[in-house]
Amino acid sequence: MVQYAMDDASLSVRPDFGLKSFHRFGAEGPIYEVLGVGATPKTVRIRVVESGEELDYRLDRALADPEA
Repeated sequence: MVQYAMDDASLSVRPDFGLKSFHRFGAEGPIYEVLGVGATPKTVRIRVVESGEELDYRLDRALADPEA
């Protein structure tokens, strides 16, 4: 699995959180794919599978979301 690296050393990233991984918004929400680094160091770029929409999402929320 590709590791997700942050420029901001103050953020602690789980070692199993990687690019091209799939997660859910909460326990039963839509699935999204992590595409890469977002516009700021504290965001990731995601694609919502159901709609195809791409957006920046807060890293702390992505880390808290369960894998799909």
